[in-house]
Amino acid sequence: MNEELKRIEAVLDEKVRPTLHSHGGEIKVDRLEDGVLHVNLLGQCAGCPSADLTTESLVQAELVSALPELVRQVVVVQEVSDELWEQAKKLLRDHHL
Repeated sequence: MNEELKRIEAVLDEKVRPTLHSHGGEIKVDRLEDGVLHVNLLGQCAGCPSADLTTESLVQAELVSALPELVRQVVVVQEVSDELWEQAKKLLRDHHL
């Protein structure tokens, strides 16, 4: 992992992940391109209707504040996690909807 990503991960560990974990979520860095950090929201945060608000009010605010020379914007890569697909399939199987 390069130095820039280590610095980003440190901010995520300290400032962002504790809040996401309290809601059953997680965040994974996908890539950093020209000041735009692409992330995946995982767990209960994947596909959440509040994902955009979470990204803007928590993730982007913390990273831009702590690392303005590296991150100017955070974008969520929209995809459904394998974990969420499995939860959905289990609900459908168990409840015979």
